[in-house]
Amino acid sequence: MSDDLDKSLLLARAAKMRSEFMRWIVLLVANMSRPAHLTLRTLLQVVQGEYQDATELEVRRELDYLESRELLKVFTDTLGQVSVDLTRHGIDVAEYTVPVDPGIARPKKG
Repeated sequence: MSDDLDKSLLLARAAKMRSEFMRWIVLLVANMSRPAHLTLRTLLQVVQGEYQDATELEVRRELDYLESRELLKVFTDTLGQVSVDLTRHGIDVAEYTVPVDPGIARPKKG
């Protein structure tokens, strides 16, 4: 049973690291696309460059997390297309102007 527990802990850690790095990718790409809106479809394509099996639902979940942290705003147009804009604080995090709280895998500035 210890092997099963170890495997479960490793899988949970890998999922956490994936989510945190996906959030960083979203912030970076949204910052690079400013001042234009960034669509969920475009974000998914970029994220799939790192995680080929990433889904729209998974990216949307990370967008919701980042919106709850007031780092970006999520908009849905009348056709149901989702797009995002960074907030002032989201720009500051992406540009290393302010410290980042846990939950986003921002690399150390080097």
